[in-house]
Amino acid sequence: MKKAAVKIPVISCVFVDIGGVLLTNGWDHQARERAAKNFKLDFAELEDRHHLTFDTYEEGKLTLEEYLNRVVFFQKRPFTRPQFRRFMYAQSKAFPEMIELITHLKIQHGVKIAAVSNEGRELNAHRIRKFKLNEFIDFFISSCYVHLRKPDTDIFRLALDVAQVSPKQVIFIDNTPMFVQIAEDLGIRSILHTDYHSTCEKLATLGLWKAGD
Repeated sequence: MKKAAVKIPVISCVFVDIGGVLLTNGWDHQARERAAKNFKLDFAELEDRHHLTFDTYEEGKLTLEEYLNRVVFFQKRPFTRPQFRRFMYAQSKAFPEMIELITHLKIQHGVKIAAVSNEGRELNAHRIRKFKLNEFIDFFISSCYVHLRKPDTDIFRLALDVAQVSPKQVIFIDNTPMFVQIAEDLGIRSILHTDYHSTCEKLATLGLWKAGD
């Protein structure tokens, strides 16, 4: 007697990270290094202060001004806050192929798109607006809005509740191995994003991409 084929649940929602997948990271080590050089700051001191408080900013418990008070403007500087903020915002760049890919998944397969990302409020708002992310992302489970950060499993559970889907109906795309592993432990099929082509290949195995798309 033939074994019954195992039916793979249809994917109805894509959870996607923003920094490292759709865009560059908003304010990472390299960006801070560039800022230290540009504004002639002590990079080691900047890093120490950043790591002591950035998680709190990303969880939406500090404004960008409060973060900058702690990290940069705790002493008089020869540059202004608007100059530094503009520099921060300018570090964000798009990955057009990945934005096109996620937009294609939404249009071609009718899936919901949810951003599940660690982002500070003002940087998040700037990035959504500048790169028009809300034109193809249905909802933003951003750490600054929900006061939870990856790798906290509750941020994934909240995303499932908001999307009204089961873990088996979701594919999660992220460039951080730990976050991918945590999602998989919750039953969410996940793709460790390293580049556009390998992510397309992995999506193809799930029936969400094919050559020529």
